[in-house]
Amino acid sequence: MLFKIFPFLLWFKGYKTEMFWKQDLVAGVTVALVLIPQSMAYAQLAGLPAYYGLYAAFLPPMVAALFGSSRQLGTGPVAVVSLMSAASLEPLATAGSQEFITYSIMLALVVGLFQFSLGVLRLGMVVNFLSHPVINGFTNAAAIIIASSQFSKFFGVYVDKAPHHYETMIRVVQAACDYTHWPTLLYGIGAVVIMVILKRINPKIPAVLVAVAVTTLLSWATGFNRDAQVTLSAVHVPGIEKKIKDFNEAVTMINHHGQERADLGKAAEDLHNAELDVHGAPPPIEILEMEGKLAILTGQMDHAKHKAHLLRTELRRMKFKGMQEEEKYTFYAKGDIPSGVETDGRIWRLKVGNKPLDPENLLLTGGGAIVGKVPEGLPSLSMPDITTKSFFKLLPTAIIISLLGFMEAIAIAKAMAAKTGQKIDANQELIGQGLANILGSCGSSYASSGSFSRSAVNLQAGAVTGISSVVTSLMVVLTLLFFTPLLYHLPQATLAAVIMMAVIGLINTSGFVHAWKAQRYDGIISAITFAVTLYFAPHLDKGIMVGFALSMGVFLYKSMRPVVAELSMNEEN
Repeated sequence: MLFKIFPFLLWFKGYKTEMFWKQDLVAGVTVALVLIPQSMAYAQLAGLPAYYGLYAAFLPPMVAALFGSSRQLGTGPVAVVSLMSAASLEPLATAGSQEFITYSIMLALVVGLFQFSLGVLRLGMVVNFLSHPVINGFTNAAAIIIASSQFSKFFGVYVDKAPHHYETMIRVVQAACDYTHWPTLLYGIGAVVIMVILKRINPKIPAVLVAVAVTTLLSWATGFNRDAQVTLSAVHVPGIEKKIKDFNEAVTMINHHGQERADLGKAAEDLHNAELDVHGAPPPIEILEMEGKLAILTGQMDHAKHKAHLLRTELRRMKFKGMQEEEKYTFYAKGDIPSGVETDGRIWRLKVGNKPLDPENLLLTGGGAIVGKVPEGLPSLSMPDITTKSFFKLLPTAIIISLLGFMEAIAIAKAMAAKTGQKIDANQELIGQGLANILGSCGSSYASSGSFSRSAVNLQAGAVTGISSVVTSLMVVLTLLFFTPLLYHLPQATLAAVIMMAVIGLINTSGFVHAWKAQRYDGIISAITFAVTLYFAPHLDKGIMVGFALSMGVFLYKSMRPVVAELSMNEEN
């Protein structure tokens, strides 16, 4: 019973301290060298500041190892879960905002509670409802979506996200054709080349860390990032003042209508609840009027968002040439520089986000994007403040993320167990993953899961027990406490390269062929899931739902038409 509650006690049965400790220590440090840059990249994929990846790499690896059944499974931020987290929360809040961060942490808690509940109730078999053809189609589509989502960072362009991923990619191509920041592209390609070459030379070399270290040093030495904060009066471009004013009005209108809609929605909900609580219901016309006003406000918000998008795109496409005198900059339109003015040779662009621009403090960039300042120290430990309404709002997404994340984790754990001879308990693994997300959310972590690449590194490095994962978490702690300043000049293009290299391994075209050969309808289901996931991206849950519905439909059809074989005695006997 004690080993069921504290499975990590089994590590020390027959543990040869001097030999095994050294192997676990080396493996833990090796995994940390991969995890630290990977986690920062995945956090941005999840719509969060890069350092939230370090928070997600702090508690989850250690907790999952302590309470799971696999001794080599590496838990933490992973690509598919990061993308699904971002896609599910973007309708609720703006990516990167404080509200979005809060939702991400709450989602990790809900995911953890669902996984832990399944494990305690011994319901690990529920993952069987997601068939292999569905997972194969979904994973291949997700890998393509994840890799292509990094193109904007590769080319150094900024675009607004469209309702569909393919529409966003069209915007990226248009922006890249208009202007590509070549140093950014070179950093991204360089990072990919470093990782590919080092993996071919020796897979044990921490290629990700080397790529990060080399590009960060070059970024610092060459002044890759160059920003300037100026007033509007320093930008001598006709018409820019009106564009900024119109953009600010559109953003202010979006915020105003959004707050108005939220207040009206709450009032409508209270009125609806009052109607249910009393015998004499209020006149239905009141609720209908509120619903009508909500529809009008939504329409006004959509109009303001479209206007803001058009103005934001115009402002982002404006190119400037800068002249520096002492510490002050003066900017002119790229094609309209006064005679006699010598510029610094750089092309500058205006940084435009989702907030109003301050005419007294405009940010122009003449270089590439970097990670920037990473807060030092550990995150504060506290339970996320989640309401019943928030819980049920996040639950549908949490269920999908829980099952997908756990399927990935258990598949990796079983693959490694086949080599090490361990016994994997699916229910215990659910408890471990659930606790990792629950306790991780208390340390500002977003949803995490088992990672194939880091688990493989852990196994190759000689990890014997989960002590290696404890060492990995301690390495992340040391990074947060002492080494975050070293990450300041890390190029965003390098993080994009890290993500792209990591998800290439998820593409498995042979899975479609295998499914088709095994059962033709399995191949069709896998292909449909793939196509639907790609089309509806970033709403990845639609692909899973369609695949699940098709699988269940085929299962029920086969159950209602069982194969009946008639047996009879041979006449010759």
